[in-house]
Amino acid sequence: MEHVRVEIRPAWPFRLPRGGMDGVARRRGTVLERLVHVEGERAIVRAAQPGQDHVVVGAWSAGGRDVCEEAIGRMRFAMGVDDDLGAFYERYRFDPLIGPSVRRTPHLRVTRRPNPFEALAWAVCEQLIEYSRAVEIERRIVRRWGERCGETGLRDVPDAARVAGIAPAELESCDLGAGRALALRRAAREVASGRVDLHAGDHERGWARLRAIPGIGSWTIEVLALLGQGRYDVLPAGDLAYRKLVGELQTGGRPGARVEEDEVRAFFAPYTGWAGLAGAHALRSLGRRGPAQLAA
Repeated sequence: MEHVRVEIRPAWPFRLPRGGMDGVARRRGTVLERLVHVEGERAIVRAAQPGQDHVVVGAWSAGGRDVCEEAIGRMRFAMGVDDDLGAFYERYRFDPLIGPSVRRTPHLRVTRRPNPFEALAWAVCEQLIEYSRAVEIERRIVRRWGERCGETGLRDVPDAARVAGIAPAELESCDLGAGRALALRRAAREVASGRVDLHAGDHERGWARLRAIPGIGSWTIEVLALLGQGRYDVLPAGDLAYRKLVGELQTGGRPGARVEEDEVRAFFAPYTGWAGLAGAHALRSLGRRGPAQLAA
């Protein structure tokens, strides 16, 4: 069993994120851990923050040092520990809307997924339903098809190749709607076949191919971009939390007011390059809970 350990000095204030509600990432005290697969090889990754300016990440794998190092890299990406948000802070700390949150919580990040397919798969599961119900669907998928580590009890999200082979009726048995079950399997097949490379630098090309799948729209792609590909410049504008936020701001606080997603994009257009992070701060500035899947 190979073990690799790295010590990180974050470039910007950082706080270790909590575990995810899908039961994959697990927080025990001051340690965050999860199971990560790299080219079929299993790695256990644990992260701890002994001090505000010091983060330790370790990985264990029978697959060797390269697997450990790749797994650590994916966890670093997911936590955003290497993100330098100094430019964002300087530009928006006195912004009328998000400035209070930027000054109060400079460490705020959007917690990402170590594998972009996870973000895509869960975005499909979370379409047009309550987040609590979506989480139950995701937990069922993980329990049924996610690989389990016998040593730790940790489970991983099934990869694209695994999901591509699941019959839509089986996905529906997890309470996933028929249309979303078909969309998830078709998206998985695109990724598993290599026709869509979620890791490639040309994100837009992959997005366009995914958008051709019935049931995959702008919100799904924007969640993939923000949570799976690290695109702070992208905001899931169709999310109801943002539609209500902008609607109430534009109507002077009228309860229940909401706008269309194009109006949300226009509202956040001044936050060029940072709309995804600005959206998280906007919700916090106004005391909103916001989309649970975007919480940092």
